[in-house]
Amino acid sequence: MRQRLWVIVITMLFAFPARAMNSRALSDTLVRKGCDSIPSINLQEIEIISRRNSLSFWARWRMNRLIYNVEVAYPYAKTAGILLKMYEKKLKNAKTDVQRKRIMKQAEQEIKERYGPSLKKLTFMQGIILIKLIDRETGNTSYGLLQQLRGKFTAFFYQAFARLWGYNLKTRYDPKGKDRKIEAIVRLIEAGKL
Repeated sequence: MRQRLWVIVITMLFAFPARAMNSRALSDTLVRKGCDSIPSINLQEIEIISRRNSLSFWARWRMNRLIYNVEVAYPYAKTAGILLKMYEKKLKNAKTDVQRKRIMKQAEQEIKERYGPSLKKLTFMQGIILIKLIDRETGNTSYGLLQQLRGKFTAFFYQAFARLWGYNLKTRYDPKGKDRKIEAIVRLIEAGKL
């Protein structure tokens, strides 16, 4: 009885793929190489986050931590992009360098008063993620923005100070390389899934 059951199961396993190969739907996805044909299947992009349950405990912990850090840093980066556009318009309308400097000092003071206390509470990793996400939102590194808005000396000073604490304001955002997990998390946040 058991042998019959095994024979039926094995026959079904081999029979269904052979039947599927003859179907019209699968024949559209066959690639012909000489006299051989190879099935070709287009796979959809799989999100990194969806595999969290299949990861080990520590890998899942690191992924959850990364998600948390991106969720904390992303609103600040989004706000930085919005504020940059607003202040760029004001700077374009300024007629003299004195007006530009006054606008920049006023902007710096407003940002410090409004966001300073909460930015000081960011962890080291959240700061690194924020620097990368600012590049993502503005299209320019934090160093480049400082250089553009405050001058080369100020940018150099802030970069030197940041390097003392382990940061690099010249860090570029690489969504297809080492920052692909951050990009996947940001896309999920923007889609409202996180």
